[in-house]
Amino acid sequence: MSKIVVVGTNHAGTAAIKTMLSNYGLENEIVTFDQNSNISFLGCGMALWIGEQIDGPEGLFYSDKEELEAMGAKVYMESPVLSIDYDKKEVTALVDGKEHVESYDKLILATGSQPIIPPIEGVELVEGSREFKATLENLQFVKLYQNSAEVIAKLEKPGINRVAVVGAGYIGVELAEAFQRKGKEVILVDIADTCMGGYYDRDFTDMMSKNLEEHGIQLAFGQAVQAVEGNGKVERLITDKDSFDVDMVIMAVGFKPNTGLGNGRLDTLPNGAWIVDKKQETSMKDVYAIGDCATIFDNARQDVNYIALASNAVRTGIVAAHNACGHELEGAGVQGSNGISIYGLKMVSTGLTLEKAKAAGFNAAETGFNDLQKPEFIKDNNHEVAIKIVYDKDSRIVLGCQMVSYEDVSMGIHMFSLAIQEKVTIEKLSLMDIFFLPHFNKPYNYITMAALGAE
Repeated sequence: MSKIVVVGTNHAGTAAIKTMLSNYGLENEIVTFDQNSNISFLGCGMALWIGEQIDGPEGLFYSDKEELEAMGAKVYMESPVLSIDYDKKEVTALVDGKEHVESYDKLILATGSQPIIPPIEGVELVEGSREFKATLENLQFVKLYQNSAEVIAKLEKPGINRVAVVGAGYIGVELAEAFQRKGKEVILVDIADTCMGGYYDRDFTDMMSKNLEEHGIQLAFGQAVQAVEGNGKVERLITDKDSFDVDMVIMAVGFKPNTGLGNGRLDTLPNGAWIVDKKQETSMKDVYAIGDCATIFDNARQDVNYIALASNAVRTGIVAAHNACGHELEGAGVQGSNGISIYGLKMVSTGLTLEKAKAAGFNAAETGFNDLQKPEFIKDNNHEVAIKIVYDKDSRIVLGCQMVSYEDVSMGIHMFSLAIQEKVTIEKLSLMDIFFLPHFNKPYNYITMAALGAE
């Protein structure tokens, strides 16, 4: 019997623990430490909770300490790991206020990520805070359940009327919608001149920007935040071009790998993420890293990459669990598939944009098509769909895809994700068997037409 210690018990850690106990029963002793008071919070649902699109947070949890213990794990909550001795194979954690040392045979690091604290005047965390609490009242970081609960509690009190969201990536855009749905005036600020530029081409992001403006959200793109000011609490946001009187500022500029426990012993990317192989094993034998703290194999680039998504966390947790238990298994790699829905406008993407493909060294090209989802004679619930497919002109292999519509086109991006994974060529897509029925699509559908339009 081996003792396997898991450090961190959110998406990746929970997936690893459940996989080990479900598949290998009592063959191993499983011990886990987490500094939080709860596990498995779906952070991607916090905007739905804040914007009152769901009744409450209960459905945003899918596991807890009691479930994992019932399966056979020893779970230490509110027990931050202080250090790891990789030579002695020992983890030291703070349990009930006292140092607790746990030996291990195999170690799974699932320490996740933490908010980026930008070098902005007035933006700093309370020293020693593990819940990302800012020193200035109503300056909020959003990562944990507690952060969302605090924001919601403050919104119920008078005085929070104007909210600035800093960062126009997925989380920032979702939160901007959530605050507007709560009846607040919202300013969305980003140093880039568009939103979600890492996932979509400019004409697609312009569609989302227009969507946000049409719902009353003020866009302050191309502006660098210089300071958050106030006498004890937020009063204004200062950029290099403007000043905004606001009552709350949400910092959503991104996240970074939480890898301080590596002690310089494990190989990392420049951003600090632990480099792992397809078995999720780090540069040190018997030490695995999963989720937002680790790299993952990117099938579009054919190289390791850092792609922090909950779906990737779960997959890496499953892979590491089997390998830690002695059953060799390699991950299939990922494409970074993702999506967003804002006021009903749905955008989905997978793989590389044209800009990213060229930067990665591909002789890349792009083909696209715009059309209605269904034939013109279908009058109800028939929306336009825009699609772009990125491919390599030399190998003809598909490298990425983006789609936007008020239709739910999310299943289509799953097909493109598999196409990238399996190195499908653009020609094969153009002749792919896609059924036709007026209730669903057109005989010459947008996927076929985009593929046929390739160079």
